[in-house]
Amino acid sequence: MFVAINYITCTEQYRERFETLFGTRAKAIDRMPGFRQMEVLRPSDNKGEYLIISHWDTEEGFQKWTNSVEFLEGHRRGFEDIKKARAEGKESPMHSTFKTYQVIAR
Repeated sequence: MFVAINYITCTEQYRERFETLFGTRAKAIDRMPGFRQMEVLRPSDNKGEYLIISHWDTEEGFQKWTNSVEFLEGHRRGFEDIKKARAEGKESPMHSTFKTYQVIAR
């Protein structure tokens, strides 16, 4: 099994919007071959990074997701928010970093 974790930092003003986006997500990832499940974790202190943990059969399945139409569909609203902030000369409301892992024990 393969796991990808997206570490997302949001501005304080964007946190509620970010959680709304995930609460009403398109579920496009759910249609991808090899996708197993996803968790969205809020930091307990309400200040740190959100973790988006996705589980896949293989790294190849995850890579196909990141290069798919479904990926763009699933992230469209967040990408629009970033684009709007930049057009207005504002700080991006969120930043994201991916790290990937191979599961070696359960």
